[in-house]
Amino acid sequence: MYQVFRKIWKGFWEPVLHNSIVQWVVVFALAGVTWFIFLTSRHKFTNTKSLKNYRKNPVVFVFFHGRCAMLSPVVRSARIKSYCVASRHKDGRIMARLQRLFGLRAIYGSTSDGAVAVLREGVRVMKSERVSMCVPVDGPSGPSFHVQDGALYFARMTGAPIVPVCFSCSRPMYMDRWDKFMVPKLFGTISCRIGEPIYIDSKLRGEEFEKKRAEIEELMVKQLREMDGEFNLPEIERGIHATEYKRRAQNKK
Repeated sequence: MYQVFRKIWKGFWEPVLHNSIVQWVVVFALAGVTWFIFLTSRHKFTNTKSLKNYRKNPVVFVFFHGRCAMLSPVVRSARIKSYCVASRHKDGRIMARLQRLFGLRAIYGSTSDGAVAVLREGVRVMKSERVSMCVPVDGPSGPSFHVQDGALYFARMTGAPIVPVCFSCSRPMYMDRWDKFMVPKLFGTISCRIGEPIYIDSKLRGEEFEKKRAEIEELMVKQLREMDGEFNLPEIERGIHATEYKRRAQNKK
């Protein structure tokens, strides 16, 4: 019965969400909820004062997919001009419109779809418009907590540093997804940490490039684990791909 209901429900919403007007209604609702959660929560921010240094000096902000929900208000509050990398998928376009309400413009593509075009356009706007770039480093479908190459290429080709950002919270809800997307509950504490800038040598290639990528990945995972540890949150599994997560969910039924 559940599978039949789910199929009918999905069959109803899939075409509805392709409607531009419906998408904007959803986007404005999501933006309102995001601001309401953010403004009614206590804040525990680390190094966010450094954000003012990035208003005129572009950087590459990197974060994991599951930890982006509360980062948009932080960037918006800091008045940083930025672009974000967004998937061409329906969900990605909805998220791109949501980010637009927070002042972030979108470049559509991913590591698996139009990666070269995204890289070229991102480098162009960073150099010509002197804006920052926001990159979810674990791609559109994982594996979770894995840093892919895209952000390092942006940094290497523009000279802009990579800045790891992350948030955690005292009262989380996790979406049933491969990235365990975190949404804070009302009236809790939101923690946000801005990492130190990491520069990528323009001559970095091969094994040295991979070594630097791995270092950034370990640093970002450590950052997230430490922040979750402050709230005694359970450790989220690392290295899960979207297809693997779906397969596991199906096997449990």
